[in-house]
Amino acid sequence: MNAFGQKFRVSVFGESHGRSIGVVMDGVPAGIPLSEQDFSEDILRRKSGAKGTTPRIEDDKPEILSGVFGGKTTGAPLSVVFRNNNTKSSDYEIFKEMPRPGHADFASGVKWNNFNDPRGGGHFSGRLTLPVVAAGVVAKKIIDDVCINARLVEVGGVPGGDEQWLDVLDQAIKDGDSLGGIVECSIEGVPVGVGEPFFDSVESMISHAVFSIPGVRGVEFGDGFHAAKMKGSEHNDPIISDTGQCGKNGAGGVNGGLANGNPIVFRVAFKPTSSIRKPQRTYDFTTGRIGTLEIPGRHDVCFALRTPVVVEAMAAIVLADLMSR
Repeated sequence: MNAFGQKFRVSVFGESHGRSIGVVMDGVPAGIPLSEQDFSEDILRRKSGAKGTTPRIEDDKPEILSGVFGGKTTGAPLSVVFRNNNTKSSDYEIFKEMPRPGHADFASGVKWNNFNDPRGGGHFSGRLTLPVVAAGVVAKKIIDDVCINARLVEVGGVPGGDEQWLDVLDQAIKDGDSLGGIVECSIEGVPVGVGEPFFDSVESMISHAVFSIPGVRGVEFGDGFHAAKMKGSEHNDPIISDTGQCGKNGAGGVNGGLANGNPIVFRVAFKPTSSIRKPQRTYDFTTGRIGTLEIPGRHDVCFALRTPVVVEAMAAIVLADLMSR
């Protein structure tokens, strides 16, 4: 389904090349100051245009349709919409006959008997992360004592920062290929005990929401997969104060599915962009044979560059829901 949450419930709608995309949020407390300008900072962090990102640049201007009056939330469902203006739908006509490797073209066509909108990836497009970011802005206001910070820590297997990544980005652009990346998120200020075991544990809910971001291939908390190689004496976190502060944070701030008062730390692995300029092999339904596909259109070389704010938004949505229960 396209909705997430119980007390703070978020529903996204629209397609990449449709008239608009948007989000409806239910359970927003009344009286929170909110204007369209409040979305600007996080929207700008997701925006394309930098090296390695798609040349498709949209206005990304939010329009609040409901749930706000006199600059304050009303308690009614809050809806925000974004218009799509910079589209080139003709680039996607070939994909019904030759579905793109790594995309949902084939699976979604089978599921919905080819009634789905394939343009720009339709409802499966990364463009749908824009309304998620908008919901994250509202969620951060609901949990304003919680600090969420996500940053890109690796691109194409290279750790570091912008300067270190320029070479691998340039090479991928030259090769007509793409790169993946890793985002690390740290959350501070979550009260001890937040979380609802068994199935609504903090890790379960964050992982559920984060895996909804297109292109996510893995999520790990604290020591993550490295914990499988450790001994208990190495992985366990010694408690050093009556507030639950630990001397290390191998658990990533969660024990038994509950926040333990330490920073919640997790990392997200993003795959390389599936749409690349390099020719690929795929099945051609018009000939009944394997053919060569050269993908037209405008695509990110490394869409992970734009995802830290999306990861923050998903974490905020989860915590706004859990902390409202």
